[in-house]
Amino acid sequence: EMQYSRCERKTARGGGCDIVSVIGSINTLRCGIYLVPFFHVSAFPKIFSSSLVHHELVANYSHLFRVEGSQPDLVPYLLLAHIDVVPASESDDWEAPPFSAKEIDGFIYGRGTIDNKSSVMGILEALEYLLGKGYAPRRGFYIGLGHDEEVGGLKGALNMVRVLKQRGVQLSFVLDEGLAIADGIIVGLEGPAALIGLTEKGMAHVKLRVSTAPGHASMPPRETCIGILAAAVKRLEENPMPRLFGYGPERETFEHLAHKFGLPLKFIMSNLWLFSPYVLYSRLLERKPETNGLVRTTTAVTMFNAGVKDNVLPSHAEVHVNLRIHPAQSLQEVLDQIHSTVGDQRVKIELISGFEAPPVSSSDEKSFGFQIIKKTVLDVFPTVTVAPGICIANTDSQHFKDLTKDIYRFLPVWLTPGDTQRIHGINERISKKNYEEYVMFYFSLIQNCDIQKLPEPHSSVHEL
Repeated sequence: EMQYSRCERKTARGGGCDIVSVIGSINTLRCGIYLVPFFHVSAFPKIFSSSLVHHELVANYSHLFRVEGSQPDLVPYLLLAHIDVVPASESDDWEAPPFSAKEIDGFIYGRGTIDNKSSVMGILEALEYLLGKGYAPRRGFYIGLGHDEEVGGLKGALNMVRVLKQRGVQLSFVLDEGLAIADGIIVGLEGPAALIGLTEKGMAHVKLRVSTAPGHASMPPRETCIGILAAAVKRLEENPMPRLFGYGPERETFEHLAHKFGLPLKFIMSNLWLFSPYVLYSRLLERKPETNGLVRTTTAVTMFNAGVKDNVLPSHAEVHVNLRIHPAQSLQEVLDQIHSTVGDQRVKIELISGFEAPPVSSSDEKSFGFQIIKKTVLDVFPTVTVAPGICIANTDSQHFKDLTKDIYRFLPVWLTPGDTQRIHGINERISKKNYEEYVMFYFSLIQNCDIQKLPEPHSSVHEL
């Protein structure tokens, strides 16, 4: 197996986060002119000159690479990432300009350092280095770099799926962004845990609207449309969706991590069948925004629009609500719960868009993708505990479910308390050391995938 020296790792840093690739909405694709030259061909000469690598643009801005394997009978896999980012403003008190990729105290600051340019660059750095060493993979694989993940991947990821379907491609597994190495984030857990997402939550974008007669502010009615809608929003926030902890993949997460908890949580996690999930550990998890999503469908009020002038009674008010649906709950059940909680016929409720949680991928001893990813995590991060999990955000990988039964969501990023607020927030950053680990992770993963099949269950992991 090829090794990646400390000296060589020092060159594998940074690129991409100093390139603006912001995406705002489906209707205002602000990133267009920046995406084609997102990475310079000259930065990856081996990739773009190798006879093993075939590159094409999909939907003008997404990049699809096919890396040929020497054994075409081995089913290929896909490494997925995205090059677009959410907006960032220099007026938001960043410690460094958000598109500067400036280094401060060993950290590279920039929008996309976590979500998701470190994956993009890490995958390409790893492949470039392997090709430079004369490495030729036995198992072929694909690299997909989407350009509109932050608005649903309806042009990038969906068109990559269309291209692969037309060519009759089936995949052993897909690895996309998602969960991470959580250090000090899960209540009561001793030590860091690398969580590999087996599924992700569904999503619903719901609009609530109230219409009333307009008029002069000097003659207000008992309730304005703003007041009616504000009361409805208050009911939604004060009455969260039911606790569903233990009814989805999160049950498997805590069974895997049980030995890393102290008493009494260790006993509870080891014997979940004895306890009602309703009264379990969920009461602790729901106290933190980072882990509340494991417990239930979350409800976030994201936009409120009403009124045109301070002395005019508005004729309508509307609010937009974003819900991330727990795998144990259906989209229809969520809508029914909203209607029940609002309980006011004056409030019109409209589903703008939504989808169910995707199928749960395999994670047993015979699961090729999961076991290879797990081995790679332990190769690079030997001190962590690996467990399956549920990704509370949405990713491009949801579009690939017709090409494989196994989709995994994991980033080799090390997150400590406070880091989760940096994602889509202020001062997004990654340490130089962690970026080196990104490159090492993909460097090792590509090589680990070259085995024909997994060893028999219960045999040594080192046989991989």
